[in-house]
Amino acid sequence: MGSTLDITRTAQEMADIAVGPLADFISIDLLDSLLRGFEPMPSDEASIGLRRVAQQSVLPGVPESLIQPGDVDYYPASSPPVRCLLTGHSSLHRTLDEAVGGWQAADPERAEKVRVFGMHSIMVVPLRARAITLGVAVLVRHRRRHPFDDDDLLLAQEIAARTAVAVDNARRFTRERTTALTLQQSLLPQRVAAQDAVEVAHRYLPARSRAGLGGDWFDVIPLSGARVALVVGDVVGHGLRASATMGRLRTAVRTLGDVDLPPEELLVHLDDLVTHLRTEEGTASDPAGDMVTDLIATCLYMVYDPVSRRCTAATAGHPPPAMVTPDGTAEFIELSAGPPLGMGGLPFEAVEWEVPQGSLLALYTDGLIEVPEHDLDKGMALLLQRLEQPAHSLDATCDDVIRTMLPAQPSDDVALLLARTRSLDSSQVATWDLPSDPAAVAGARSEVAQRLSDWGLDEVTFTTELIVSELVTNAIRYGGPPVQLRLIRGAALICEVSDSSSTAPHMRRARMFDEGGRGLMMVAQLAERWGTRHLPGGKTIWAEMSTPNEQA
Repeated sequence: MGSTLDITRTAQEMADIAVGPLADFISIDLLDSLLRGFEPMPSDEASIGLRRVAQQSVLPGVPESLIQPGDVDYYPASSPPVRCLLTGHSSLHRTLDEAVGGWQAADPERAEKVRVFGMHSIMVVPLRARAITLGVAVLVRHRRRHPFDDDDLLLAQEIAARTAVAVDNARRFTRERTTALTLQQSLLPQRVAAQDAVEVAHRYLPARSRAGLGGDWFDVIPLSGARVALVVGDVVGHGLRASATMGRLRTAVRTLGDVDLPPEELLVHLDDLVTHLRTEEGTASDPAGDMVTDLIATCLYMVYDPVSRRCTAATAGHPPPAMVTPDGTAEFIELSAGPPLGMGGLPFEAVEWEVPQGSLLALYTDGLIEVPEHDLDKGMALLLQRLEQPAHSLDATCDDVIRTMLPAQPSDDVALLLARTRSLDSSQVATWDLPSDPAAVAGARSEVAQRLSDWGLDEVTFTTELIVSELVTNAIRYGGPPVQLRLIRGAALICEVSDSSSTAPHMRRARMFDEGGRGLMMVAQLAERWGTRHLPGGKTIWAEMSTPNEQA
């Protein structure tokens, strides 16, 4: 008994052991609240419902039973099972006893079964562990002429006690795993944010081993300029600590991504965060292996630009991404190997490459390619083979990869993120090089108004002109040449103004008699979002506005 952490199987193991050597029939019922993840608590109602989890008989087909496994059986408050449940004490009865007779009178159908099968002796034993009564077992004799005696009751109590401990262990494990899984799922993206750069599909599979949940995560982060960041990561270890650390790292990546840090700089800051967390937390014992483990994580951060169709990525000890080109050729992208987060000592380097339109990018965690059935090299080769197989959708590709590469019970968490790249051509992007002259502002407004009219976005022309006027004026007055204006039409309308100065503007509250300081305040009021993106040769100030189609 207790060979698994499955409540139903454990109860059935008790039933199989007891029937034959001890009883002719047994039914095992547990409190329904226990099976729903709550603390078991008997009700004080006139009758108590217990859910049948296991039963067995010396006769094939268990003909004595009125209830099938999974159904709820309601016992009168005066019946021996209810008294056993409430008091926690076993009882031994003849079917002619007053207690059993009252039970039969309240349940004619059960009384008929007793009569037909000639049941003459009954034991009711509680399943009790750690001062909590989980349910009851009812043992019956009808084939044997000899009734149960006190020795039989002692034996039944011993079997029930061992079963109760196993059931309680399974209950606690299930509850703790459910809690961890709920926490982990709440920390993962509930839905992928809308963006124009890629079409996305993803899968996350928690580990099925007793080691507990891991710290795998993924994310899709919309960036300025219609770009998108694709992220996967893995915190080494299992359990609530790994899940909580995963949530902290994912939040940090989102925050750092919002300020448009390049991939290699973002990983440097993330590495510092992991080092600080490890210093604060110290070391922790791994509950799966009773070993001391440091806080270490891996991460792959990738940025795709649909305008230039270029991708930039950096890795911190994470497996490389795969790319499948439109002709069906799959390959791994060779990235500069960086150390895992928390190791320190070595810099991170980014790699940039061109991505053909319609290519497939695959990001994953090591649980997908490292399984007991094959080694790492074979797993990576198998992944490329599966990605090359044509499918009618990204979701179908995800399902095919998961189904063919993983066992039914994966021993490690798995995160898989697939992204089909899109591109924004010249019909969706307009760029103007502006002279460093305040007189150029009027011409820029005119060009923008004409382009918005061509795009059918006359409703946002006035707002966009105001934003363009302010951003171009600031770039000419406080920035440095060359000055460039760019409009991007996607799900939202994006206005960008770039110059060669690295000084970022700061929004401030202008006083009544101030001549300046109101421009960025106005931009912030008119735009849905705005911000600054630093470049190797300067900066870009961007503002994003919703379009009539997006508002609808």
